[in-house]
Amino acid sequence: MATGRTSAEFIAALRNREQLIGYWSLLDAPIAAERLARVGYDYLAFDAQHGLFGYQGMLNNLLATDTKGSTAVGMVRVEANDLTYIGKALDAGASAVIVPLIDNARDAADAVAAVRYPPVGRRSYGPMRAQLRIGPNPADTHEQTAVLAMIETADGLANVEEICATPGLDGVYVGPSDLRLAVGGATSTDPSVEDEFEQALTRVRKAAEAAGIAAGIHNADGASAARRLAEGFTFASVAADVVHLQQIATSHLEAARGGAR
Repeated sequence: MATGRTSAEFIAALRNREQLIGYWSLLDAPIAAERLARVGYDYLAFDAQHGLFGYQGMLNNLLATDTKGSTAVGMVRVEANDLTYIGKALDAGASAVIVPLIDNARDAADAVAAVRYPPVGRRSYGPMRAQLRIGPNPADTHEQTAVLAMIETADGLANVEEICATPGLDGVYVGPSDLRLAVGGATSTDPSVEDEFEQALTRVRKAAEAAGIAAGIHNADGASAARRLAEGFTFASVAADVVHLQQIATSHLEAARGGAR
């Protein structure tokens, strides 16, 4: 089993573009999160944008991630590029926030400002739970938390170099479903735009590398994550608990029915 990192160690590894692997969670199931946190992943990402939980669920799952034996830190994809949503995720103890639908450098700068305290940002001070393990002094908190901008829209792709150059931005994160739609796909898995999609991924990856920031991507399975890391992405998420629950239950059902014949 991998050795767990502190938030500060995880953020340092992220900023150093070390390879990190995480797991994506949509379910409000803290007991499941507690088990997943012990598997060996570097982070668990809780999806507050499309996930099936509210603030209390986010808080409970972050608490579960920090229990004994955990190898992972907690990360949150927030609902929107909003000062309140970002602040609440950080106050609850998230080591990093993934901010969706970043279209340009101004959006990215707003996300950075929401993560940093004055005078460099606009985050309101009140880390009610986070102060037990992150910070709590602003300068220390800035070293121990990260902000990641999602690249998933046509505008975000067109402006990716400027986004990556945003001061204070720690990394970018590809949302492949939306990005495939953005390059002309009829569905989130449309194979007819595979070439355009792969070109887009290369552009994002190279922009992040040129800026010296982390480059992450969402993946359906571990094999896909391994492929993207080999290509040069620096962190990769494997998704997601609700999907994998159905997949494994289906495989066991098929096995049981086959063995019963």
